[in-house]
Amino acid sequence: MKKLFLLLVFIPFLVFGESLYSPTWGFYIDLPEGYEFHDGDARDRFSFAGPQGLMFDIIIYADRYNSMLELVNDVNRRLSNNGDVDFFEYNGKQAVIFKLDFGGNDGWGLALELGGSSARKPILLALAYAPNERTDLELFHLSALDSISPTEAELRYPGPIMEYGYPRGTAKSTPLAIRGLNALIYENDAEASQVLIEREYILLQYYLNTPLIQDAWVRYYRFIYRDSYDRIKDAASVITRHFGGYTANTDAQKREFAQKVLTFIQNLQYERFIYESDFLNLVSSVTEGKGDCDSHSMLFALILAQVNIRGAMMLSPHYSHAMALADITGSGARVDAYGTNWLVAETTAKIDIGLIDQEQADITKWFVIIFD
Repeated sequence: MKKLFLLLVFIPFLVFGESLYSPTWGFYIDLPEGYEFHDGDARDRFSFAGPQGLMFDIIIYADRYNSMLELVNDVNRRLSNNGDVDFFEYNGKQAVIFKLDFGGNDGWGLALELGGSSARKPILLALAYAPNERTDLELFHLSALDSISPTEAELRYPGPIMEYGYPRGTAKSTPLAIRGLNALIYENDAEASQVLIEREYILLQYYLNTPLIQDAWVRYYRFIYRDSYDRIKDAASVITRHFGGYTANTDAQKREFAQKVLTFIQNLQYERFIYESDFLNLVSSVTEGKGDCDSHSMLFALILAQVNIRGAMMLSPHYSHAMALADITGSGARVDAYGTNWLVAETTAKIDIGLIDQEQADITKWFVIIFD
């Protein structure tokens, strides 16, 4: 499923699993699968109904409140809500998270500053809740709130829930999996990223044996990519410079750079993990030099993104395997998806870019995941 930034004004006609964009306020959301537009004016107010009684509401306030505290106090008063409140900063923006317990529902509320040049920035209020007897739906609330990007800058930045629960700490010079190379890595990023992966993997299990499972897989990997991008951005940049990516201008040079990156990733230790997800976070992968086909494929795409080469991955539950894809020219096995003829890159066997095991070459057994 292609990720599209659809205008929110069209939401009433969608059952979506794609990122949605508000042209009025500049924010993005990427809700779990199965939520549908339920009510609102599709400009300042949006209400989505999810499976099993899930609800997700967004309200935009401009020039109404002087502070986050004033907003939360007013919301709690109007809802007769008594949940705990905590204030934090999200990527330089004021934010507040609070527990919801009102009218037979419980869940979580989140308020974030949006972008803008005025001194008093618009505020996005999001409420994720369900009937209070459905305590098993907590991960839906957290994932839905974590999907909010208040501006375009956060589309490649950990979500607000992860930032609140796992502050990144101090950036430290850290050795990478290439001898002699160091990059700035925040001290808590590996742990935070793994927590995000495991949370989203548990959520993914709700979609097994449903028609939404493929879209849920796509969102799962898209979510991990978003969370990982800034966490390893400096590492990816250092590796890119090491392999001459920033001077790769011709098609031939871009392919040569992609081959160097692929060879580096193929030389990482292939390892299965004790995590439920069996997916090692990219921070640990790039610093400890190990991973499996999922993390290797995503790491390849993320490094290529540093020089504006589009990367993607494809997944096959049938083959229990993942491979990377690159939008570069030249000969080799290719996959057509979303208007691009992708070149295949096998990240776990030491073969050149464009080669694929014939025993895994049935394209009907694969689906493509893109990150842009």
